[in-house]
Amino acid sequence: MEKTYGAIKALLQTEKGTAMLAQNKYLFWVDKKANKIEIKKAIEDIYKVTVTKVNTQINHGKTRRVRYVAGKTPDRKKAIVQLKQGDKIDLT
Repeated sequence: MEKTYGAIKALLQTEKGTAMLAQNKYLFWVDKKANKIEIKKAIEDIYKVTVTKVNTQINHGKTRRVRYVAGKTPDRKKAIVQLKQGDKIDLT
């Protein structure tokens, strides 16, 4: 990735992600080409926190139909980022 901010697309707020906040873990949509090192560096630069662990997961798109035309939803990559004890990201 050329830029730090290009690796992170959005902070993902779901019910499962909210339950992970107690374990100091946050969910992010990230670029499909970004690796764990780039994701860690981007989170640390953007939010000024210390990342201890990064897990990634690729969600493959599903086939959908609209009338007679078949299409596909996009593939996405999700990152579960664990922060150092005492660090946190302000969600407001």
